Amino acid sequence: MKKLILVALLCAVLVVAWRSLLFVDETQQVIVTQFGRPVRTLSEAGLYFKPPYQSSLAIDRRVQIYNPRPAEFLTSEKKNIDLDVFVCWSVEDPQRFLETVGDPAGATSRIHDMVWSKLAAAVSRSPLENLVSVDGNKQRLESLVEGVAGPCADDARQQYGIALVDVKIKRIGLPDQVRESVFERMRKERARIAQRYRSEGSEEAMKIRATADKEKTVILAEAYAEAEIVRGKAEAEATRTYSEAHQKDPQFFDLLRTLEAYRKILDEKTTILLSGDSDLLKYLSRGPTAGDPRTAKPLAEVPSKPGSSPP
Repeated sequence: MKKLILVALLCAVLVVAWRSLLFVDETQQVIVTQFGRPVRTLSEAGLYFKPPYQSSLAIDRRVQIYNPRPAEFLTSEKKNIDLDVFVCWSVEDPQRFLETVGDPAGATSRIHDMVWSKLAAAVSRSPLENLVSVDGNKQRLESLVEGVAGPCADDARQQYGIALVDVKIKRIGLPDQVRESVFERMRKERARIAQRYRSEGSEEAMKIRATADKEKTVILAEAYAEAEIVRGKAEAEATRTYSEAHQKDPQFFDLLRTLEAYRKILDEKTTILLSGDSDLLKYLSRGPTAGDPRTAKPLAEVPSKPGSSPP
């Protein structure tokens, strides 16, 4: 009998000790209640002690994701648009959370009513082109979501002890009745942008061509001027060389110049009719001494080589 009493006492002590120990995980916040009334909140991980008549309720402190099915909204033009929205939230005030929503299911229900109602009101004030557009200057979807997330986060914190970490749109869908009109508008916008790029490209090409033509004209003018300078220097040098050669031996110089003229103008296909006393044919008609009037003889009086016939 005594052994049974001791065993019962030992079991009772173990049960009391077990109910007095409270372990808080780092992913949880624990609310300690006494007869259903919260008495304290434990946010730090560790091992705690409490009276055995008190109870505890663990609340997940990690970020939760609420990701419902896409919902349909009406724009200001009364056109339907499907938005796939998700919300990231966490428990900020465990006691208020427990008193107002009770559990994660109640929290997601409140979040849905709050966020989707404000989002529907914001979309109804916006035209479709501000929600679906290829023009970044017209696209206002991100700012619209940010404008909804701010007030919703304040209300959720004050009313339910919930922190809305983020509100984002995952996907935009268009019903069949508006999809073709949206695509047509997008095609027109793309065509307009492409035409603008072509116009800018043509204008830039004209500027480049004009600059290239200008540079070409300047380069050719500079090259022509430089060529004229070089040609003038060369002609002056040639004139000086001819003058020096003429001064050293006028008769030989005159002979070379005449022979050079013959080489340039006479060939087997050339026919020239000149008078017999022409200076151009003086060496052919009067011989190699035609340049000296003192020794000049007619070509017929010049002795010919044996075996040759006079011209």
